[in-house]
Amino acid sequence: MSVRTLRWAVADGRTLTGRALAHWARQPGQIAMGLLFPVMVVLMMGYLFGGQMDVPGGGSYRAFIVPGMFALTMAFGVEETFVRVAGDASKGVTDRFRTMPMSPSAVVVGRVAADMIYAVAGLAVMAACGVLIGWRVQDGAANALAGFGLLLLLRFSLIWIGVYLGLVAKGPESVVAVQVLVWPIGFLSSALVAPSTMPGWLGAVAEWNPMSATVTACRELFGDPVAGGSWAAQHSLAMAVAWPLVIAAVFVPLSVRRYRALGR
Repeated sequence: MSVRTLRWAVADGRTLTGRALAHWARQPGQIAMGLLFPVMVVLMMGYLFGGQMDVPGGGSYRAFIVPGMFALTMAFGVEETFVRVAGDASKGVTDRFRTMPMSPSAVVVGRVAADMIYAVAGLAVMAACGVLIGWRVQDGAANALAGFGLLLLLRFSLIWIGVYLGLVAKGPESVVAVQVLVWPIGFLSSALVAPSTMPGWLGAVAEWNPMSATVTACRELFGDPVAGGSWAAQHSLAMAVAWPLVIAAVFVPLSVRRYRALGR
């Protein structure tokens, strides 16, 4: 790719990122609800059910669930990506973009950039909520930044799942099918409960869930209670990098291929 082509792609991608942000600015209520829903879950789990929850090895349950909700917030973002991509595709917006004199990658680049900005906003809201209920970073700023970096890496990989599903769906109304996929995968992890408290086979599935790798790695980096002694938990940092890279390696090519096939 030449420097001129790269500049063209960056400029067009920035334009479409601005388009996505402008849409959000016109829908503040919907965006606020999306950002505040995970906060409601944290408050509900921490204050309504937290008194009955024991963390294996000891520690505060509220501190235990905050990194888990960070990761779930990244997972819930798949629905937002899906709705936006499927909406543009079903209305013909994506096809119109493809006929315009713009970089072929701009539509996808703009979507990914906008969703990463939204992910950063979601993490900021969740971190503020965590501080308010007593969560603190225990192991220094460098480890904390590494933890948030792992969360954004997870979000980056999941964006491509949302892009691909949005391109193959009939329309944004199919988001229910995405929720059926995302919610069980998200909750069947170590995000809210320790896998050791689950039935044996279910706990094993939860331990190897990509979400669990990121959650456990973040708990270690933040200095929060960590539950789990399996091989996957002991190597959570490596797994938290490997899983997103594998997901991206699968869904980036699938998304690009599907995007190029639109209208054929």
